[in-house]
Amino acid sequence: MPAGERHGHPMQLFWVWFAANISILGLPLGATLVAVQHLAFWQAALVAVLGAAGSFAVVGVVSIAGRRGGAPGLTLSRAVFGVRGNIGPTIVSLVSRLGWETVNTTTAAFAFLSLCAILFGANADAKASPVLTVVGVAVFVLLTVTVSGLGHAVLVAVQRWSTWIFGALNVVVAVSLVTRIHWGQVFAASPAPVGAMIAGVGTIAAGTGIGWANASADMSRYQSPSVRAGSLVASAAAGAGIPLVLLISLGSLVSADDPSLASAGDPVAAIRELLPGWMAVPYLIAAFGGLLLSNHLSVYSAGLTTLTLGIRLKRVYAVVVDIVVTFLGSLYFMLVADGFYGPFIAFISLLAVPITAWVGVFVVDMVRRRDYDPVALMDVHRTSAYWYRAGCEPRALLSWAAAIVAGYLFTTAGTGDDAWFTGPLAGTWLGANGLGWVVTFAVGAGLYAALGGARIRR
Repeated sequence: MPAGERHGHPMQLFWVWFAANISILGLPLGATLVAVQHLAFWQAALVAVLGAAGSFAVVGVVSIAGRRGGAPGLTLSRAVFGVRGNIGPTIVSLVSRLGWETVNTTTAAFAFLSLCAILFGANADAKASPVLTVVGVAVFVLLTVTVSGLGHAVLVAVQRWSTWIFGALNVVVAVSLVTRIHWGQVFAASPAPVGAMIAGVGTIAAGTGIGWANASADMSRYQSPSVRAGSLVASAAAGAGIPLVLLISLGSLVSADDPSLASAGDPVAAIRELLPGWMAVPYLIAAFGGLLLSNHLSVYSAGLTTLTLGIRLKRVYAVVVDIVVTFLGSLYFMLVADGFYGPFIAFISLLAVPITAWVGVFVVDMVRRRDYDPVALMDVHRTSAYWYRAGCEPRALLSWAAAIVAGYLFTTAGTGDDAWFTGPLAGTWLGANGLGWVVTFAVGAGLYAALGGARIRR
């Protein structure tokens, strides 16, 4: 985007991030803090602030590069890793977006089934109603692609106005949940050790801001060059932090009263059971709408990321490829897989490592870099100023790879017996307290700075 055509302001980003984070997925994340980490309610609320608002502050930092370069995050990443070297981070970003879209679509389809059960008496069990399940997934995907395929201006407008509608419905649902809490049981819970809180911060950060970090510049590229960096950080931290802190805290509060939420196979139905009958329909509409707002932004970003791979395809068609993969993935989790939250927690744990590694390298480069060459960013041939050595910047790639290896050494993907992967150092203090992502960032940023890669100023 040429500088003269960028007229965005931070409040636009505030509404975009707010809308993308009012989905009910914050509730089970909060429930995990109580059921798995055994935190007291006040500890879970503090962890929500540090993990959610803190990680989205990092999102805001990365978005500074978008304002500076006027290009999507993974396009700017070519300046750091090289035209070919950037393929690895781009694939990770695309997998992340596809994964989150699958989670959103699956959860929304559960809401659709529950709504049909109430209104039409249908069977809400996905495997018992395969045709209705396919319809639910298809409806959600169609609504997603309708907005995401129409471009940035439509997306911003829809996100802003829909936030008021679905935000209000979420407030009604939250008040209803709070009134049914047995407060004596909540306040009787003993506080967990500080280590459990640290681990909780890592879980929340991985499930919220870290997953969006490499997509933040996709929206900030429309910001006016005169916008201050601090305003971008504040718009992301506050825009996403406000709804996430409230929803995560509410989820921890509900789970403190009823721990079954954290292990529910159908999270939508589990929350609905806690509400009075008259609240069921408003709740399900709010759940469906909130997930839709999150998916709009994710699909928009995924389309841009697909194009960054160098695939010669119109953005609308890139979005179509994206939603086909999401459609099939959602059907698998609903009709074939035995569980939902085990894969969900494992997914965010695994992808948090390579994304955090990218953030470490990218931020160090961004701090030292004066500007981005717009011509070189779009040139994917040997003539590009960002071709470096055989299309790769070896110092950046080495730092990224070393950070990934270091992070996985301390990482456990999943929870309990459902863990998909356990690193050899996961039982150490750093690993047991969920600090693998901190190790990842430190190694990536530190090694890249030490190798002198951050001195590149093209």
